[in-house]
Amino acid sequence: MPVKIGMVSLGCSKNLVDSELMLGLLREQGYEATDDPSAAEILIVNSCGFIESAKQESIETVLRLAEHKQTGCCRGLILAGCLGQRYSGELMAELPELDAIVGTGAWNRLPEAIRQVLAGNRPVFIEGPALLPDADMPRVLATPSHLAYVKIAEGCNHACAFCAIPQIRGPLISRSIDSVRQEVAGLVGGGVREVNLVAQDTTSYGLDLAAGRPLLLELLRELAAIPGDFRIRVLYSYPKHFSDELIEFVATEPKICKYVDIPLQHVHDDLLRAMRRPDRRADIERLISSLRSRIPDIAIRTTFIVGLPGETDSHYQALRDFVAEKRLDHVGVFRYSAEEGTAAAEFEGQVSEEVKEERYNDLMALQAGISEEINKDAEGREYMLLLEDHDEEDPRLGYGRTEREAPDIDGTVYVEDAGDIAVGEFVKVRILQGFCYDRVAEVVREPDERNERKNDC
Repeated sequence: MPVKIGMVSLGCSKNLVDSELMLGLLREQGYEATDDPSAAEILIVNSCGFIESAKQESIETVLRLAEHKQTGCCRGLILAGCLGQRYSGELMAELPELDAIVGTGAWNRLPEAIRQVLAGNRPVFIEGPALLPDADMPRVLATPSHLAYVKIAEGCNHACAFCAIPQIRGPLISRSIDSVRQEVAGLVGGGVREVNLVAQDTTSYGLDLAAGRPLLLELLRELAAIPGDFRIRVLYSYPKHFSDELIEFVATEPKICKYVDIPLQHVHDDLLRAMRRPDRRADIERLISSLRSRIPDIAIRTTFIVGLPGETDSHYQALRDFVAEKRLDHVGVFRYSAEEGTAAAEFEGQVSEEVKEERYNDLMALQAGISEEINKDAEGREYMLLLEDHDEEDPRLGYGRTEREAPDIDGTVYVEDAGDIAVGEFVKVRILQGFCYDRVAEVVREPDERNERKNDC
């Protein structure tokens, strides 16, 4: 009987890709995956170590799954991913529940780790900061069959004062254009209708391959040329390399979602300098203006950090005024988390948790109102929607996303009378109602199609 494996994947979509590759490797080695942790002989937690709350979630997940050593079939508990890469020594010493650690650059040694665990050992495999995927690596999609994330690069060359990712994942290393193209072509051939490109910084893709010149535009041209009815969404696009040529291609290529995800983090120049971000408010405003003038219907997502050490009421007010003025479509807000080994952790002027919480709630409430207004303004407009599923209790009700919503992080469009639309298909819908984050729509049907449905009734 094959050894049964259970896996919990935490953190971002980039981590999810690693989990899928691990599952593919294990399947190729003859292991059997199970969704039931009580039935798993080996349990794996692919952890996140980005901020304090993510680290805590990872540890809590380890402790929860460890209970299956007493109540289930579990013979070994393995920690993979960022948290293990960063704190392997401390975790193995302080968590006797753990039987092995496999870092971000060594997940290809997971079968070896399992063999050692089953033999009674506690191995730790920490190698290079990150392992770059390739098109020929086996992979088991954890997403619905019509959706996939594709990691185009690993690591990050930025030295943002608040971020530990370069310490964990290392410097930027990019896949070749051909490797990404082969993977995307295979996914599209297998039925994937939306490809989401991810990296720590997608607009820096290729800087290590082309003597300092980014290659995202060239990559998108190659991917858009792949035959098939599918769309491409680009996530985690830092503003620095968002060129006019890239904007023009997004504007004119039908397969590219009219959607940008640009992590700005702040807009006051004092805070941007403290964060060691290369852009200033004038650069940010110029980019937003260029995007909106060339792509009038573009959806813009960003994230901000509140409570960085040194952020005064005046700094925060400038950020708040910016959000109110620019009316971005999707905004995520993080409370600053002091991460050891980062420059900001040593800054003077640490902001209290109470003030962080107050600013977080205030900014989220402001954006909620803006999002609702934007969604209401969309009433009566038509979009192509990717249907993701039907309601369990009412199969006539479907739900999915237009190009304006990224999976997992943005809202949902609920579609009335969509029982005849297959999951994973594109369908034209008309927005009927807009709410704070979600929208309600109807299927746009041709006159003869409407008559046929009436006759069927």
